[in-house]
Amino acid sequence: MGKRILLVLLSLLLVCSVFGCTPAAEQDDPGDDPGAETGAETGAVATAVEGKFIVGFDQNFPPMGFVGDDGEFTGFDLELAAEVADRLGLEIVLQPIAWDAKDMELSTKNIDCIWNGFTINGREDQYTWTDPYMSNNQVFVVRADAGITTLADLAGKTVMAQVDSSADKALEERPDLKDTFGEYLTAADYNTALMDLEAGAVDAVAMDDTFANYYIELEGDNLVVLEETLSPEDYGVGFLLGNEALRDTVQATLEAMASDGTMAAISDKWFGKDITVIGK
Repeated sequence: MGKRILLVLLSLLLVCSVFGCTPAAEQDDPGDDPGAETGAETGAVATAVEGKFIVGFDQNFPPMGFVGDDGEFTGFDLELAAEVADRLGLEIVLQPIAWDAKDMELSTKNIDCIWNGFTINGREDQYTWTDPYMSNNQVFVVRADAGITTLADLAGKTVMAQVDSSADKALEERPDLKDTFGEYLTAADYNTALMDLEAGAVDAVAMDDTFANYYIELEGDNLVVLEETLSPEDYGVGFLLGNEALRDTVQATLEAMASDGTMAAISDKWFGKDITVIGK
């Protein structure tokens, strides 16, 4: 009897070694397969690098994103982004980028989004956007003593804008105005453009109203903004076209921040009032 049991056991071991045997109690339930879970089900946020939220921005664009006196990145948009990351349980990574390389940065997934006074208007079909969170205007900045008070006064003058900026795009759509300029130039960033303006190398700079007023208040008391604007616009957070999942997550977080007053508090810190538009 003992030999017969031993032979049966040896036969079972041979079968298992060839075909594999798993006790029923240890077999995986298909419903428990971790691979079947989605980010929404697990609460995970799909970003370019797991656990991080990488924000691309122009580090020369105060007050939205720039290098502070302490050498650290700061700004209105960067504070909004940091609050979003914190609420999502992600580590914020602030990644300065060359503005004319922003599309490459997104497409290669070096960054998760562009968040830095990024204009939606004219780019609606190029990115996946949040709803606008702030309104702005493209304007012209001139020296206070230049005798330039209207757009008509820019005829024959040298005008500059940041390369691939919203002002640059807006002027492409206004040949009736641009063609009156004596010369049109572009700069790598607006700090360079404004220094050229103050030095007399150019007569006017086309740029974002938000940046212009911030710069003039701090250090450009010899500069003024023309009352006539170039174009109105809205700021949003831009994601790679089709990345609606991350956009929706950020959008919902921004709406929560607007609802509980956090967004207004950050705006008041930077602008002295709430100039945001979400929920209004």
